[in-house]
Formats: sequence, structure tokens, C-alpha cells
Amino acid sequence: QVQLVESGGGLVQPGGSLRLSCAASGFTFSAHALNWVRQAPGKGLEWVSGIGSGGFTTYADSVKGRFTVSRDNTRNTLYLQMNSLKPEDTAIYYCQMADHTGQGTQVTVSS
Repeated sequence: QVQLVESGGGLVQPGGSLRLSCAASGFTFSAHALNWVRQAPGKGLEWVSGIGSGGFTTYADSVKGRFTVSRDNTRNTLYLQMNSLKPEDTAIYYCQMADHTGQGTQVTVSS
């Protein structure tokens, strides 16, 4: 079955960086578009970034220029490099493939 396992979250100061990973299994990774979404405390899910099977990337305006999504089809892994982090980036970050979502990883940006 489809499994998506996120990792790499943590506590970071404003202006810092983190790299999230999403290890995928149970489907043909290279053939599918993938997305990162997040949920801040008390708010709904927010789409963050996506990458197509061919590598085309898209970003929410709130993260454009600070976050970079990438994929390694040899490792079946999705990444999200997050730079210049802000307190408003605090959320649980999830990777998604079609209607499948991982368990999430917590990112907290605070001094």
C-alpha cells in the first residue's frame, strides 16, 4: 500500500533553515506529482508546493523564493528545503500523492 513518511522537522530560530524529507513506497514514485501541504495551529490545510513527474515546480506565494521542492526518483524521496524561515511557517508539514497523505512532521519557528 501507499506509504508516505515525512521527517526533518524541528525547532528553528527565525531566519534559519530546515530540510524536510518524504520517503515514499507502494507506488511508482517517478510517475506521480507530489505536493507539500501544511497545517498551522488552529487553521486548515494550506498547499505549500508541488512538483510534477517531470520536475516542474510550483509554490504558494507565501513561500516563493524561500522554499525549494525537489525529488530524487532513485531514492523515492521528496524534499522541501526551507530557508529564511518565519514564525508564520510554524505548522505540521505533510507530503501528499493523489489522495494519500503522510503522518506529518512538526516545524516550529521561534526564538
